[in-house]
Parts: sequence; C-alpha cells; structure tokens
Amino acid sequence: MRSVPLVQPRRLELVDAPMPEGPRPGELLVRMAAVGLCGSDLHWWADGHISGNRARYPQVLGHEPVGTVVEAGAGVKGFKPGDRVSIEPSLTCGHCEFCIEGRHNLCLSARFMGGPEAEGFLRDYVAVPAHNADPVPDSLTVHEATLIEPAAVWVHVFELAPVRMQQTVAIMGCGPIGLLGIAMARAAGADTILACDRVPHRLALASKMGATAVFDLRVEDFRDAVMQATRGLGAHQVYDAAGAPETINLGIRCTRAGGRFTLIGLPSELNFEVDLHAAMAREIDLQTIRRSNHKGRQAAALLASGQIPAAMITHAMPLEQAQTAFEMLHEYSGGAGKVILDLTR
Repeated sequence: MRSVPLVQPRRLELVDAPMPEGPRPGELLVRMAAVGLCGSDLHWWADGHISGNRARYPQVLGHEPVGTVVEAGAGVKGFKPGDRVSIEPSLTCGHCEFCIEGRHNLCLSARFMGGPEAEGFLRDYVAVPAHNADPVPDSLTVHEATLIEPAAVWVHVFELAPVRMQQTVAIMGCGPIGLLGIAMARAAGADTILACDRVPHRLALASKMGATAVFDLRVEDFRDAVMQATRGLGAHQVYDAAGAPETINLGIRCTRAGGRFTLIGLPSELNFEVDLHAAMAREIDLQTIRRSNHKGRQAAALLASGQIPAAMITHAMPLEQAQTAFEMLHEYSGGAGKVILDLTR
C-alpha cells in the first residue's frame, strides 16, 4: 500500500508500505479516502517538534481522516464493510481516572495517531479500534467529512469556553482552525465576530465563513478595532488559533474584563513572555485546549446540519502531491485554506 512518511525535516516521501496487521478483535480495517492537513501536521513537517516532543523519522502524519470500512474484527458491533467513517486519532486506555471521568484527551497513556508514538493516516489502509470510529452522515461529501475531526476540537472548545448569544468574539488567526471557529461562533449566536491574520486570502475566507469584519495585522491595529466595536470594553471571548506569542498577548489585551481568552493554536516557541499582568488586572479567564475529547459524532451532526460552510476547503490533491501540499501551506501560496489529500485519486 502507499504511505507518505516524513523522513526528515520538510521532506515527505511516497513509499510502498506493508499492510497493517488485523483487524484484531474490536478493530476495523479502514481504507482511507481523504485526509485533511492541519497546522500541527505543518509543525511536525517544518519544525520537527511540537511542545518539546521531537519527531521520530520516518513519521506518518495526518489525523483528520475519512475512509471506508473494509473489514470488522471479531466482536465489533455497529459497523460493517462499506460504512463511511471518520476516526478519532487519539488512542486512549479507557480505564485511567481521566478516561473514566470522560476526559479522554487527558488520558495518561494516550498515543496520538500522526505524532511520533503512532502512525497517522497518510496511507491507504489503517487498523483502528472500532470505538475510535464515527459514522459519516450521508449528506456529507468525502471532502466535507475531513472537517469532522477539527470541528470536534471546536465542540470541545465550546464545552469549556462557549459562545453566548449576542456576545462579541475575536478570532486570532484565520487558518483552518480559526475559520472553523468563525463559523461555530456564528452558529452559536455571536453578535459580532472580528478576525485577524497576516495573509490576505485567509482574511477573504474568514469573511466567507461568517466574520463580521476582518483585519490585516500587517497594516491594521486589531486591538483598536476591537475596542471601537465594543465601546472600549473588549471582546467577551477571544480564541487564539495561531499560537504565536504576538497573537497570544494581543488577544489577552483584546479581552474584556471578566472575559475569557482561549488558546487553541500550538506555539512553536517553548518559552516566551505572556502578559499575565494584563490578564490579572481585568480578571480574565485563561483557558487552554488539548485535542477533541472524542466529540466526532457531535461534530459530524453539526456539519450535516449545514451550519458550517465548506468554503474553507480550497484544495484537494492526490497523495502523490503531499510534499507540494505541505510546501503550499508553509508558504501561504495558491490561496490555500483547508488542503485535503484525496487518496481515491
């Protein structure tokens, strides 16, 4: 079967890999149809590390998959060959205190598919636990279904930092996660959604996804814009989908007294200054997010409802063009928003 491991920094190679073993009892053998590319994939590709964890070459990336069940292992119920599924990429134990509490994303022995500890989905076939699979609604195309995993991250975000009706929301960064956040905030009833970025075509996509106004950080003062829109108070909810020290501190300064700043993006830097005094002076809640906590079914239902536009999907490329796809994302070229690798091509 085909596989595209990361073999060194910024270098993917198409190889012929052995079929996965299985399916063992409780597992599904899934043929991949499409995989969305994420900012964390780009961190592994460009930086060779995330949060101090180093890449282990060769490392198979990709954790936003959709595929078709080929075979179900013994004891599997609810799935059969031919079913379309998305897959939760975090392999968790199910019995530590965090799993028992329903906080699977904090599992003490979690292995994340696409990280150094478990192969991701940029390959033709994958064997996964059946409880990690979620049915794909019939109304979603294969490409739209790749949004289930990142949308599940936002479902989890809203568990911890929800948007309330008529609130003002600020989105820092208009990459794929930021674009989904704009649509989610709109669906949740936000009154005003202000978004910022440094890439013009991303700002155009933000408008398509439902942003009230967009701002180019290269030439515009985003804090001033937020304050003008809120009578000098600041946004109720600020979501940082960029993870840059600049946007983190700017986002804190854009948050109103008693509001909440939520960090979703992964910083490349291990150590940097955060303006905690600005947060403490206004009693701002600081919230961090780790993955999606098995919210695939809820995300699939939300996407099937039609409330999340698919306008953010700009490119679908064959697996053989994985290297080109990553280079495009890294260079912000070609008007790239959400880029998908289509394994059926």
